Amino acid sequence: MNDLFSEAGANPAGQPLAARMRPQSLDEYCGQSHLVGEGKPLRRAVEARQLHSMILWGPPGTGKTTLALILANAVDARFVSLSAVLAGVKDIRAAVEEARVQRGQGVRTVLFVDEVHRFNKSQQDAFLPHVEDGTVIFVGATTENPSFELNNALLSRARVYRLRSIDHDDLARLLERALERDDMAHVSLSGAVRERLLAQADGDARRLLNVLEQIADLAEPGEPFPEDALADLLRDGVRRFDKGGDAFYEQISALHKSVRGSDPDAALYWLVRMLDGGCDALYLARRLVRMASEDIGNADPRALRLCLDAWDVQERLGSPEGELTLAQAVVYLAVAPKSNAVYSAYNAMRRFVAQRPSDNVPMHLRNAPTGMMKKEGYGDDYRYAHDYPDAFVPGEDYFPDDVPAQTFYQPVPRGLEIRIGEKLADLRERNRKSGWKRRTEES
Repeated sequence: MNDLFSEAGANPAGQPLAARMRPQSLDEYCGQSHLVGEGKPLRRAVEARQLHSMILWGPPGTGKTTLALILANAVDARFVSLSAVLAGVKDIRAAVEEARVQRGQGVRTVLFVDEVHRFNKSQQDAFLPHVEDGTVIFVGATTENPSFELNNALLSRARVYRLRSIDHDDLARLLERALERDDMAHVSLSGAVRERLLAQADGDARRLLNVLEQIADLAEPGEPFPEDALADLLRDGVRRFDKGGDAFYEQISALHKSVRGSDPDAALYWLVRMLDGGCDALYLARRLVRMASEDIGNADPRALRLCLDAWDVQERLGSPEGELTLAQAVVYLAVAPKSNAVYSAYNAMRRFVAQRPSDNVPMHLRNAPTGMMKKEGYGDDYRYAHDYPDAFVPGEDYFPDDVPAQTFYQPVPRGLEIRIGEKLADLRERNRKSGWKRRTEES
């Protein structure tokens, strides 16, 4: 297959295979059919020769740079590339000035900015007037969520396109095209080696081609490449996991929701995926403690203790030995009865308190450690709960005088909260029989 730079089979200046195989057209492009397929947005833009400013957002190795280059060539525009890691405002100004000169000669410029999220606010702002007046067609590439990392002003001037990890079938077709090259004629791969190579690529075309190039360096002509040799090449590889990035938050969200949804197998899957990707096991331990309170609560109070113990074991043993306790905790959380009653009550009470003034503690609930305080009525009429049957004082009011009594905690009919709900119902009935009337907002 030909590329943008050379004839097939050549290797100018030692270019990596991924660069030598860079496609020239959308028809040769690997993946992203939801954007470049027939009738899809970017293909329609190319066919109409009406390219617009855009942000290409997706994981590494999904073809962001290649797509930008193909789009520029398809509409006969100059392609100027900047890296946000290396470039500054001076470089932006120089690129824009040259684009202005070219525009005067009837030539459009695609200004491609790789890792655009690395630019700060002032650097991002430097593009705005030139995007606005059409001096450049701005194409930014990022692995981070643009809504978090890019200025709203820049986002409002560019369309965001989400690139997906390249699926198995598209990677397989890319692998076949690579193996058809003259410089790969000596490489022979068994079905098992191909499948493992595709799996380990993890949706990243660049990773696939980089490993294939290593195979080509080691392969013996006419001999199938050994599976154990591939295992050695892949030994240090890790799955996609960007600490603090989109993949990180997507996977912790999936773990939490699998626990909440009572699916122990899915929960265990996401736990292992994160550990496999290099996530800090202690971070996961902290999140499990949160899940125990947020989603299980008093339906099974043992869940919180189990998670704290798992955290402690992880700190004592470290990885990988301690990770088994995290797995035990995850499975327990997933199968435990669920209740967000405390979580909901806590959040509701926070909102309630935030809307009220600093109401005083009622006199009967105040301690009176000094004689002066006793004379002022501190503690008067307080009824000591342990002097009453079941340590409960029917009709006692523990809210401030100006605060209507609240009922935010509503136990769910699951797990231990069934019994808690029954007890609260009994206590409330005793209050009713005592003649005590709760104050309401109206009263």
